[in-house]
Amino acid sequence: MMEHFDGQEAWAAALRAHGRRVTKQRLAVLAAVERHPHSPAESILAAARAELPELTAQSVYVVLGDLTDLHMLRRFEPPHSPALYETRVGDNHHHAICISCGRVEDVDCAVGHAPCLTPHWNPDAKPMTIQIADVMYQGICQECQQAQQLPPHSPSQEKEK
Repeated sequence: MMEHFDGQEAWAAALRAHGRRVTKQRLAVLAAVERHPHSPAESILAAARAELPELTAQSVYVVLGDLTDLHMLRRFEPPHSPALYETRVGDNHHHAICISCGRVEDVDCAVGHAPCLTPHWNPDAKPMTIQIADVMYQGICQECQQAQQLPPHSPSQEKEK
């Protein structure tokens, strides 16, 4: 089940449901992440300060950590990048990242038979019950392809190799 909140009233209700006080700091951080998904803490701090200028970096880090622990925010760590935060939680979606410009796009979870999501345990492993698969796609977005004058990639090109 995907949870997605919109508006301060929904955020306030969600905070109360998790036993947290509704504070202007929490609401400012949630609003900043909602407006700027896939952002690092520094960008969230800058965006939240537009609404709440006295907000400190320490309070943003504390709020981000707490809301991530509560599963109101999702934190993910792309390679060679600081952790990024988003408000889309609870649906096990994945991310596609442009290796040229760093743009991040959500990718819905694969449905049906997805062999790469079925673990093949090595003989020495102690198998686990898998609850979440975290897949990260890396490529070059269309804008970067056009800017770099790269030919678009198609699955048929893979078969030709």
